[in-house]
Amino acid sequence: MERVHRDVRQLPKAHLHLHFTGSMRPTTLLELADKYGVRLPDALTGAEPPKLRATDERGWFRFQRLYDAARSCLRGPEDIQRLVREAAEEDIADGSGWLEIQVDPTSYAPRLGGLIAAMEVILDAVERASRDTGLGMRVLVAANRMKHPLDARTLARLAVRYADRGVVGFGLSNDERRGMARDFDRAFHIAREGGLLSAPHGGELTGPASVRDCLDDLDATRIGHGVRAAEDPRLLKRLADRGVTCEVCPASNVALGVYEKPEDVPLRTLFEAGVPLALGADDPLLFGSRLAAQYDIARRHHDFSDAELAELARQSVRGSAAPVDIKEKLLSGIGEWLA
Repeated sequence: MERVHRDVRQLPKAHLHLHFTGSMRPTTLLELADKYGVRLPDALTGAEPPKLRATDERGWFRFQRLYDAARSCLRGPEDIQRLVREAAEEDIADGSGWLEIQVDPTSYAPRLGGLIAAMEVILDAVERASRDTGLGMRVLVAANRMKHPLDARTLARLAVRYADRGVVGFGLSNDERRGMARDFDRAFHIAREGGLLSAPHGGELTGPASVRDCLDDLDATRIGHGVRAAEDPRLLKRLADRGVTCEVCPASNVALGVYEKPEDVPLRTLFEAGVPLALGADDPLLFGSRLAAQYDIARRHHDFSDAELAELARQSVRGSAAPVDIKEKLLSGIGEWLA
């Protein structure tokens, strides 16, 4: 029997792994650079996404340098508002009904009047974009593991303070080859005590051990990436048994050289082991593809049927911090897409 290929952009889903600056449209970056007279690296001005590899320190440093160059073009509240509104519009076009955008407000604080002011600007932008577009949106505050763990504690307290204003989780990003997860256990304890979900990055640039550290030391409810868990069957079982959602970003994994080709990303291994997954776009600005394209990768390179794609979408919704009514609405929309 021939398969019906329904449009993945029409499939209702939740987006749980999208970084703030990385969500920017390339055209917006060029306009802002022009507005502020910023000379961007050539890799950010071409028609194609930059060629990246982060499997060695130099490659990761270059990736971070491009990210920092893009971030330097976000200078005022109106730039933040534009970024968030456009991220919401792109998500809606891709079938997303719920977006949790990840941000380290420290990086924006110098230009926005300090840490608290930056947090307020970001949350105002999210609230406004959500109201204007109808997309459910929340914020995940992420500490940087290249910085001191005390900085992470400050951020965790800030995140908890704004839990009633749209912050739903606490993360830990940047190069997981640096800084042990356990160094950040106090920060994650503060966040969890304040009712936030724990969603550190792990199992991307290093192997299964970093996923285990996220579970053991940070009591992770979700793992950013987590794909390298596929190398350890016992760890897969543990993730499945605990219902820990892995935020898998296939295009990003290939762009950064974690895997050579889209078909090498262990989507099937994770899915068939019963590990809940939430496909994410990570940094569309740098990797050149958004949310629906990740579902396309599952279909084209991993032979996921429409029923399996619908199950991936369900898992993204269940793994989200969306309120019950929004979850139910999205889940029933997934059923309709399949019917």
